Amino acid sequence: MSVSCLLKAGGRWRSFPVPVELSLFQTLRNFCYRKKSTAPEKTISSVSFYDENAKESGNALDKLFSSEQQASILHVLNTASNKELEAFKLLHGKKSISIIEHREKFGPFQDLESLMNVPSFQFKTIVQVCNSILYPEGEKKKRKFQENRLLGKLIKPDIERERLKAANSILSIVFGTQRIAWALLDRKLTVLDWQQIDYWKLVNRTYPSSLYLKEISSVISKMPKADFYVLEKTGLSIQNSSLFPVLLHFHIIEAMLYALLNKTFTQDGQHHVLSMNRNAVGKHFKLMIGDTRTSGKELVKQFLSESVLKAKPRVFFPPDRVVHYRQMFSSADPPDSHRREELYDSLLQAIAFYELAVFDTES
Repeated sequence: MSVSCLLKAGGRWRSFPVPVELSLFQTLRNFCYRKKSTAPEKTISSVSFYDENAKESGNALDKLFSSEQQASILHVLNTASNKELEAFKLLHGKKSISIIEHREKFGPFQDLESLMNVPSFQFKTIVQVCNSILYPEGEKKKRKFQENRLLGKLIKPDIERERLKAANSILSIVFGTQRIAWALLDRKLTVLDWQQIDYWKLVNRTYPSSLYLKEISSVISKMPKADFYVLEKTGLSIQNSSLFPVLLHFHIIEAMLYALLNKTFTQDGQHHVLSMNRNAVGKHFKLMIGDTRTSGKELVKQFLSESVLKAKPRVFFPPDRVVHYRQMFSSADPPDSHRREELYDSLLQAIAFYELAVFDTES
């Protein structure tokens, strides 16, 4: 009686009958002393394997695109300048340069398969490049979708980009526990109005909604009109129970401002009041240290000085108001300088809104 035993010989697994009475040790010993074959093992050339893959990829490219599409793609690849090539997906930097160099060294591309000879071009990359050349509008839509996602993280609620592009003025509003500040800027980043109201102490204890309505209506009556009203969205954590009174105060103020400033919302359904992420503004001006935002006082003072000293300042303050704004800074003693943080933040938020949400959307 015997059973089968699998052993590897010459790189292959072979089956040998093994008598039951024979020990496994004896079987292994007999196998090891078998005469080793001197016939060379059959190997597959890696070059041949690559060439076969390249051939299959080339054939696949021919099947993916019609003759007319291939002609259009080749025309672009053979005639476009380096700058024109960089406009297409995956052709930035080295890849566009590689195409130009290959074209100059070996002549025009005769077929899509010849792209396999360009360094860093593999089958998947070539397909994506060809699609972006054939369907540039699709790439624009994809890029627009990505930009809208970034915009959605910066500003709430979602708003059409066309409306942002058309904005000629915005009123940036920042409120704290004791004061509210605003800055009115046009699209040339000219400061048209900038002020704050102090001693706004609704957070000290619980007040009826009617008092909130009275106080905030009074503040709004002093605010200038604008195309958009941008409120600061703080990042205070709701999990900290000690901050609950402050959070409640902020939410009430925000809700009141949304309701009272969105005067035409019931008629046209268009948002004129937006919220902007506070930390996003801090990151834009490099004011963040970890998760904490530092004071923007020195940066605002710099903008004020540059408005006088530079021909093309980042922010323009009307000459007849520069002295007044400088006095606002000097009037605050160092121990009490934090009292104007809302004022600084309202201006920085207005600048960031234009630079991140309006100017970056313009073509």
